[in-house]
Amino acid sequence: MAPGSTSSSTYKAVTLAKRPTDAIVINETFTAITKPTPSVDDLKDGEVLFESVYLSIDPAMRGWLKDARSYVPPVKIGEVMRGQAVGIVRESKDPKFPRGCYAEGIVGWTELKVCKGSELQKVELPKAARLTDVLGVLGMTGLTAYFGITEVGKVKAGDFVVVSGAAGATGSVVGQIAKLKGATVLGIAGSDDKCQWLKKEVGFDDALNYKDKDFPSKFRAATKQYIDLFFDNVGGEVLDLALSRAKPHSRFVMCGAISQYNSSRPQGPKNYLMIISMRIRMEGFIVFDFQKEYPRALRDLAQWLSEGKIKRKETIVKGGVEQAQYALRDLYNGVNTGKLLVEVKPVDEKVKPSL
Repeated sequence: MAPGSTSSSTYKAVTLAKRPTDAIVINETFTAITKPTPSVDDLKDGEVLFESVYLSIDPAMRGWLKDARSYVPPVKIGEVMRGQAVGIVRESKDPKFPRGCYAEGIVGWTELKVCKGSELQKVELPKAARLTDVLGVLGMTGLTAYFGITEVGKVKAGDFVVVSGAAGATGSVVGQIAKLKGATVLGIAGSDDKCQWLKKEVGFDDALNYKDKDFPSKFRAATKQYIDLFFDNVGGEVLDLALSRAKPHSRFVMCGAISQYNSSRPQGPKNYLMIISMRIRMEGFIVFDFQKEYPRALRDLAQWLSEGKIKRKETIVKGGVEQAQYALRDLYNGVNTGKLLVEVKPVDEKVKPSL
């Protein structure tokens, strides 16, 4: 499809139909809808017609489905599912976004959307980057890892760092930044293949499979010197084990708790008394807290990526926007290594208009 044209008089989007109590239920939690395709005549000044190419699938999305107080309002019933996307500007009445350029923003699970230019960021890829990096290592994923490990965790040379969910989009970048800062890094992941990837390709010092029947004893053996910094993406039993192996005055960075997101009765740590006896600093954070510092972080991340000091991996689910609900359900079952994305439509990345 050439810039400025559409191939259909309708497009698809995925909306929230019912709030899940536990796990996401396919075709019950979400529903696909069809809408008429907008034209350039439908645009107001300052608006563009955005066409999604890739959707970002993130653990935090499960929390957005709950009707509860949080750092962002919950997605409303009947509303297009919230989410970040990268895509192409097909029509434009905003001079900052010429027709055919790439852009990204919180567009949602939709093939097309009329957006204000102020809602988008123009994509300009640095050396060695690809389009999907905008949603991964050079997007919210990378920024979360960067600020979590450097600003909240205050990683320093000589630290022994343990990362849960280490083969995921955030955890894998966290461990690599920690290595760049001179730390020793142990990763925790959900399969032997993921552990091998972390050790052989990503550069972690060691990695353990939490599904191994001997994981608790292997974890204790691997943490004989105790933990300086624990970066948690998982919660649950892994967090409890980490608390039992914490050094005095250790730092626990609470980024996520994917093991608890689908539970109607999430469980907190049983070993919380270790926080007192070991004087542990445990701190949660949201990447939006550091918005003013994004440019600095993105410069560092882009430099490390171009120099080959950070490696990334993606799991891309093809088949269009309707696959997003399957991808989100499977995210909580560990389907992905690295960043999980949905391909809304194929794109030839050799053709990079306006980049």
